[in-house]
Amino acid sequence: MLAQLSFSALDWLPIMLGVALAYIVFGIAGFGTALVAGPVLIHFMPLSRIIPLLVLLDFVAAFGNLLPSRRDVVRGELLRLLPCMALGCTLGVVFLLHLKSDLLLLLMGVFVTAYAIYGLAIKVRPAHLSRLWALPIGTLGGLFGALFGSGGFLYALYLSARLGSKEQARATQVALISCSTVVRLSLFLIAGVYADSSLLILAACLLPVMFIGSWLGRRLTLKLSREAFIRLVTWLVLASGLALIGRYLSA
Repeated sequence: MLAQLSFSALDWLPIMLGVALAYIVFGIAGFGTALVAGPVLIHFMPLSRIIPLLVLLDFVAAFGNLLPSRRDVVRGELLRLLPCMALGCTLGVVFLLHLKSDLLLLLMGVFVTAYAIYGLAIKVRPAHLSRLWALPIGTLGGLFGALFGSGGFLYALYLSARLGSKEQARATQVALISCSTVVRLSLFLIAGVYADSSLLILAACLLPVMFIGSWLGRRLTLKLSREAFIRLVTWLVLASGLALIGRYLSA
């Protein structure tokens, strides 16, 4: 099976390290795999191949995270975000498969970086966010998730402002990411992306690395307070934005 993959022995080391780090982050925050692994994987394969690969791995990881935390899911918030997320995912898959997205990648990176700097600079955060924000947040999260594999930061910011419990915010976000992966996986299947057997083989090879990273991330999460969790999410958002800008400049 490995003979079908065009990677050298030296290529596998950064690929596996990038994926492991991505799923440590995923285990902690429930998002960020493409933003962490993407800048590494982009040196070995195109974005149109990276996103379907990570969707396969996210599908397994998200449901693994969801099972132990499903009782903390806030269904009202989940149901508000899901229809908009599905719409955004559909648009994102269409754009990913048919359009060049370099400029949108840069604009997204600038927006994310600016928002994270703002969030880290201010000390007083809004205690509550209107439920009407579910419409743009859900749509943009689905769009960016399908297009760049990086919509989870929007869900994290929205749910952190809406819910008072770290456990509820994280569990609801994981449930939303699980639904998002199902939608994206279905759309990629319909588009015939997974007809490429080498992509499925690569995902199978990286599954053990994904499991180890997710396990380490979940262990680290248990030691964080809600304030530390929100601040960590914001730092991850900043790193994500800078990674997107770096990916654009390197391209």
